Amino acid sequence: MSGTRRLREAVRVFLEKQGSANTVEIFDHLNNRFRWGATMNQVGNILAKDIRFDKIGHTRGEFRGSVYTVCVWAINNDASVVMSQ
Repeated sequence: MSGTRRLREAVRVFLEKQGSANTVEIFDHLNNRFRWGATMNQVGNILAKDIRFDKIGHTRGEFRGSVYTVCVWAINNDASVVMSQ
């Protein structure tokens, strides 16, 4: 199966608990949660390609000492119906 299964599951649990989070917050959570962590490319691909996650907007703020615009993500409630069938 997928090489990122544990990461995807951790993102799902995190977003269910938080409600919504930006890409940097999810990246930091994964890297604190797992010893081996994840790259930003992995996190971006997980969020963009998994139908369980929905991009709900953008936020501009200071991350890692510079100002970036990052996406805000939440659980896609419509996907849970598709995944359970």
